[in-house]
Amino acid sequence: MTSNKSAPTSYPIFSLLAFLVIIIAGILYAQSFINPMLLAIFLSIVCAQPIIWMKKRKVPSMVAILIVLLGIVAIFMGFADIIGTSVSSFSSVAPFYEQRLEEIWMTVIKFFNDRGIEVTGEKLTEIIAPGKVMGYTAGALGQLGGVMSNTLTIFFLLLFMLMELDGFSIKTRAVAAKTNVSVSYLNTIGKSIRHYLSIKTVMSLLTGFVIWIGLLIVGIDYAIIWALIAFLLNYIPNIGSIIAAFPAVLFALIQLGAGGAFWTIVIFVSVNMIVGNLVEPKMMGQGLGLSTLVVFVALIFWGFVLGTVGMFLSVPLTMSIKIMLEQKESTRWIAVFLGTEEDAKDMLEGPKKKE
Repeated sequence: MTSNKSAPTSYPIFSLLAFLVIIIAGILYAQSFINPMLLAIFLSIVCAQPIIWMKKRKVPSMVAILIVLLGIVAIFMGFADIIGTSVSSFSSVAPFYEQRLEEIWMTVIKFFNDRGIEVTGEKLTEIIAPGKVMGYTAGALGQLGGVMSNTLTIFFLLLFMLMELDGFSIKTRAVAAKTNVSVSYLNTIGKSIRHYLSIKTVMSLLTGFVIWIGLLIVGIDYAIIWALIAFLLNYIPNIGSIIAAFPAVLFALIQLGAGGAFWTIVIFVSVNMIVGNLVEPKMMGQGLGLSTLVVFVALIFWGFVLGTVGMFLSVPLTMSIKIMLEQKESTRWIAVFLGTEEDAKDMLEGPKKKE
C-alpha cells in the first residue's frame, strides 16, 4: 500500500527533471538563435517606454520608432568603433607588456629566493603565465567586439518587435477579455525589466565614466578600454566589477609599478562602493526581488546555458521566471525560494492581515 502511494508523487518530480534537462539541452543547441532573440526582446522592452512617451506627444508611431532605432544604431556603432580601434592598438603593443610582465615575475622570484624561499620561474609561470594573461585580456576584448557581430539580426528583430508593439497590446487585451487566461503579469515583467535595465545602464555609465576619469588622472594607458570593460561588466552581478578591475590593476602594475596599481585599486573599490552599494540601491528602490544567493546561482546557470549573453541577462531572466511562477498556486512556493526574506515574511503575514 505504501509503495503504491509513493510512486505517483515521485514520478512527476523525475519527469519534471527530465523535462528541464531536455529544455536546457535544447537551449544550448539553439544558443546562436536564442541569444540575438533575447537581446532584441529586452531591448524592445526598454525602447518601448520612449516610443510610448513620444506617441503621447503626438509623434507618429513610425517616426518615434525610427528615432529610437537611430539612437541605438549610433550607440552600437560608437561601441564598435571604440572596441575595434582599442583592440587593434592594444594587440600591436601586447608583446611589450608581456615582456614587462616577465620582468616583474623575475623580480618577484628574486625577492622570494633572496629570503630563502625557493621559487622557480616554471612554478610561478604555471600559476600565472604572462602569455596567458595577455591572451585572456586580448581575447576578452575580442569577445566584446563579437557581441556586435549579430547587430544586423538584432536590429531587424528589434524593428519588427517595435512595429508590433500596438498589435501586441491589443492581442493581450483580447486574450484577457475573451478567455480566463490572465496576462496582467506580462506588464509586471515589462515594468520590472525596464526599471532594472534602465537603472543599471545609468549606473554602469556612471561607473565607467568615473573610472575613465580616474585612470586618466593616474596616467594609465588605454584608460578607455578599462572603463569600457568596467561599464559592460557592471551588468554582471556580484563578480562583474571584480573581473573588470583585474586587467586594469595588472596593467597599472606593468606600466606604473606598485604605486599605480595601488591607486587603480583605490579607484575601482571607491567607485564600486559608492555607486554599487550606495547610489544604485537607492535608485533601484524596491530592489530586484531576488535573494543574493539566487542572483549568484542564476549568474552561473545562465552563463553556462547562454554564455556571455546569459551572464549579462541573468537577473532580468530570473526576475521574469519568478514573476511567472508567482501566478500559479502550484508554483508559487518556487518563487518564494527565489525571492528575498522580506517576500516570505509578507506571505506569512498576508493571511493575518486579512483576519
